[in-house]
Amino acid sequence: MDQVFIKGLAVDAVIGVYDWERTIRQRLVFDLDMGWDIRPAAAGDTLEHTLNYAAISERVQGFVEQSSFLLVETLAEQLAALLMNEFSIPWLRLQVTKPGAVPAASGGVGVLIERGVKPA
Repeated sequence: MDQVFIKGLAVDAVIGVYDWERTIRQRLVFDLDMGWDIRPAAAGDTLEHTLNYAAISERVQGFVEQSSFLLVETLAEQLAALLMNEFSIPWLRLQVTKPGAVPAASGGVGVLIERGVKPA
């Protein structure tokens, strides 16, 4: 299975369970790996046969900017379902990092989920 990926997509969102978090926007960073057979796109050199990472990036940004979840877990689940449905993605791995949540965690904290079936 080939993969199309987007790494380090930064989006500001209202996210968090504390009262002060509900009044600010915090930076989230998204890493996506999406299963896709790229051979048809490569054979015809055509965009319509592959996953358009620009369109997916725009959709992620729009969804996240309009969201207001308490948990990063909920955001990840909702976003994964949305992307799989709208772009017919059979499998994806989505990592959501909240860089400033734990100051001592220099690489941030967050969740990593895999959804769908990854064909062999």
